Amino acid sequence: MTKQTTDTQLPSPAKGLFLGDLRFESMVPFPRVSNSERETLSLVIESIDRFMADKEEDFRAYDVKGEQPTEYLEQLKELGLFSLIIPEEFSGLGLSNSGYSRVLQQTSRYDASTSLTIGAHSSIGLKALLLFGTVEQKARYLPRLATGELIAAFCLTEAGAGSDAASVRTHAVKNADGTWTLNGEKIWITNGGTAGFFTVFAKTETAGGKMTGFIVERGWEGVSTGPKEDKMGIRASCTTTVRFDNVRVPADCVLGEEGKGFKVAMAVLNNGRTGLGGGCVGAMKRIIELSVQQASQRKQFGKSISEFQLIKDKIALMTTLCFASESVVSVVGHLIDSGSEDFSTEAAMSKVFVSEALWTVADEALQIAGGNGFMREYPYERVVRDCRINRIFEGTNEILRLFVGLSGVKEPGENLADVARSVKGIFNDPIKGFGVLSDYASKKVGQYTSLGRPRATGISSCLQSESSALEQGAVRLAQAVEVALKRYRKGIIEQQLVTKRLADVATDLFVGMCVLSRVSAIVAERGENGSADEIRIAKVFSNFSRVRVSNSLRGLAKNADESGLALADSVVASGGYRWDTL
Repeated sequence: MTKQTTDTQLPSPAKGLFLGDLRFESMVPFPRVSNSERETLSLVIESIDRFMADKEEDFRAYDVKGEQPTEYLEQLKELGLFSLIIPEEFSGLGLSNSGYSRVLQQTSRYDASTSLTIGAHSSIGLKALLLFGTVEQKARYLPRLATGELIAAFCLTEAGAGSDAASVRTHAVKNADGTWTLNGEKIWITNGGTAGFFTVFAKTETAGGKMTGFIVERGWEGVSTGPKEDKMGIRASCTTTVRFDNVRVPADCVLGEEGKGFKVAMAVLNNGRTGLGGGCVGAMKRIIELSVQQASQRKQFGKSISEFQLIKDKIALMTTLCFASESVVSVVGHLIDSGSEDFSTEAAMSKVFVSEALWTVADEALQIAGGNGFMREYPYERVVRDCRINRIFEGTNEILRLFVGLSGVKEPGENLADVARSVKGIFNDPIKGFGVLSDYASKKVGQYTSLGRPRATGISSCLQSESSALEQGAVRLAQAVEVALKRYRKGIIEQQLVTKRLADVATDLFVGMCVLSRVSAIVAERGENGSADEIRIAKVFSNFSRVRVSNSLRGLAKNADESGLALADSVVASGGYRWDTL
């Protein structure tokens, strides 16, 4: 249950796709939960099921009222759900990222607000303390955080600093005695009204940098919270503003290095994505069960609607998206648990894919339910409201797409720059110059012929067609990246629609790698005859991905981007939609 480490850091599989490489080393064989942790997880999951299974009416009431009762929070504490990732030495369960994600998956089968309350505490609220805290800080706070005596909250977002985290206005000034004076306000803080422990990020104009992370306790003078926000979804969870008025922060409450708060914040968000991913997977599993029951029981035209092809198509897609999401969340959790230092791109990809997969699954489930899906007495409309936030918080999907795309093109851009420099200085240093050109030429030969083409290693032979599609997709992505870099050069940073398309292609390919790895492991264990449904999932996802990849790549060369951007400028200038048929 402790974090594993690797002797050798494996290169990022997601970034490899932008180079036309398929790096399966870190995901073949497909990662599995350790036997020792599996026993602990079984006990935790069994306890969750016993506690939450009969509370559907309670959860509906909490949603309507917009509040979790104090006694319910106390029950969550008694179950140990605030101790999940805290090391055993500090009275926690010490679960790995993968194990923690599996627990959030289980609670999300019942109630998203519950998952958010315990998830915001562990995924982000106390994560900076775990990752960057000193021995003294951990000893002081982690035991109380494990019991729930202190609930944790993560304070980054401000009215003028959402996705642009670097523009925070909350500021801290260092005093002569080493303490800090903190002023500012944070908005939309999950657990804001119940937390006793805040991870706060503030601007600090010091030699060390412009942002610093701090530990702040609710009981300190000058700390206050606003009223609960009235939200569209996840209504029962507590979301408030948190204000700091001349709060005196002790010198030993800095998290990480002074001035390195942005690094701390991003590390927390990257590490926390497995919790969100697990929550999305759990919600998908539950609503697929509900949809199957609904489709089997509802009769139209004399037979069950589960017999109609249009309904079967929905159920197949929902199942495939859930399996793919579970696969990518598992791989990202494994990358973190195995000690990888370069998983931010994979984590961002998983958040984008899984949050959008849940939105699709929830929407299709409501559609299958028909009129019932629109009524509050059924769970579908609440799931739709609850899941919409996932595409917004912990980094909007738009920002994460840009992050994925720009992170991915960095190394190919450096390679092209090396080639350009080698051509210019080839006669000054012919050995080095021709060496770089030779590597580049070999790569190009591999892209356009079967020689050196990327191979999906470790994948079952029964998935040859799907492996081939993945290989071809990686080559086409690398070619598209090179074309984009040659065309835009450093200006690629401003080409958001280009970056988005490249990111979407890479994300679908990376998720495809996760799916093929998982299905291959199942085939190896059960044989082809015993893995018929999993092989079908691989085929459905491969086709789903191939269509999306082709559309995105085609859009790089042929699109209406200029017209669309000009139209948007015109609509903004006129203040809105100005057409009418009158």
